[in-house]
Amino acid sequence: MIDMMTGFGNHFATEAVAGALPVGRNSPQKPPFGLYAEQLSGTAFTAPRHENRRSWLYRLRPSASHAAYRCYEGGAEFAPGTVDEPLAPNRLRWSPRAMPVAPTDLIDGMTTIVANCDPGTMKGVAVHIYTATADMTTRAFASADGELLFVPQRGRIELLTELGRMMVAPGEIALVPRGVRFRALLPDGAASGYVAENHGALLRLPELGPIGSNGLANARDFETPTAWYEDRDEPFELIQKSLGRLWTVELDHSPLDVVAWHGNLAPWKYDLARFNTIGTVSFDHPDPSIFTVLTSPSETAGRANCDFVIFPPRWMVAEDTFRPPWFHRNIMSEAMGLIHGAYDAKAEGFEPGGLSLHNRMSAHGPDLDSWRAASGAELKPHKIDGTMAFMVESCWPFRPTTTALASAQPDYDGAWGDFPKAKVP
Repeated sequence: MIDMMTGFGNHFATEAVAGALPVGRNSPQKPPFGLYAEQLSGTAFTAPRHENRRSWLYRLRPSASHAAYRCYEGGAEFAPGTVDEPLAPNRLRWSPRAMPVAPTDLIDGMTTIVANCDPGTMKGVAVHIYTATADMTTRAFASADGELLFVPQRGRIELLTELGRMMVAPGEIALVPRGVRFRALLPDGAASGYVAENHGALLRLPELGPIGSNGLANARDFETPTAWYEDRDEPFELIQKSLGRLWTVELDHSPLDVVAWHGNLAPWKYDLARFNTIGTVSFDHPDPSIFTVLTSPSETAGRANCDFVIFPPRWMVAEDTFRPPWFHRNIMSEAMGLIHGAYDAKAEGFEPGGLSLHNRMSAHGPDLDSWRAASGAELKPHKIDGTMAFMVESCWPFRPTTTALASAQPDYDGAWGDFPKAKVP
């Protein structure tokens, strides 16, 4: 059983050993047990109080204690760079990736599909897919480029982080903050899923506006782990993602050695089944923004650097309404994945573990079979069940990697072929 603390963005205080956490100060001259005090800042020191995110860690060794990084030669498909030549505004879709035959951990099994913006600008987002069959036993990872939002699709992952442990199953999501070191274990022997790497402003709960004070993702349902640490004096490899590249360095100990911590920058997990879906009880399909779980704002109000949106089980009751998502063109760019079940706007070709991309102003919507079924359906109350799709939406256009572009489904545009012409008298 892993102990968790509840609340989104709360200021937590936790210790794995009684007395390890200093009381009344952050950096005493002599921390308890000879631990090293270290601040981890997720925002600038001078960020407004309501935006400031930082935690104080008390660890066995300073995290600065390591040699120089060198280029990491593994993980060839993780952050390899995106297509630079002019990119056609085509709609793209990918089938689920096959599981590796050789033992492959989460880092070497990570494949970047689409990304936007140079992570050095602290803008944009990348979407990766992982397929893993081996534990990270003596290696750890951290991204200096952004916070990592894990979306498991098949198999659980146990994330052992500097600030605690989390078991994350399909149907849940988990976030590891920028710079936090972790390793991943596979309790089911294999796992696959998605990772959204947010390079911009930290993800937060969206404003509710006229919805009021309750609904969508409620703060109380987010869980943060209590302090936990490894005291292992043995060779470890630390891999870091920085400026879009992977780097490695050898350590003589586990870097997950934080005995106590306090602050409001920490990993968390969330069960998507607890999302309080809001929808119409009269007519018309609401904008998909009503399904936003988390948002990373840009410098333009109302235009997100990154939104994480889900399409969960829900009742459809709208009268005289085409109930699936409508045909549209959007200023935002949409990368969409499917955790399980079927998506109500695609009859075939979009499978769990797959991904689609509709960049800004690329026309899309239901395929022909979905349109026909919804146009002729008897409009009685109907529950969409046994499904969970999600979307990573960004104001910046996505670019696929060269490998991803070459492996896209060749016939995706056919989903909108053969629509009959309307008959106007």
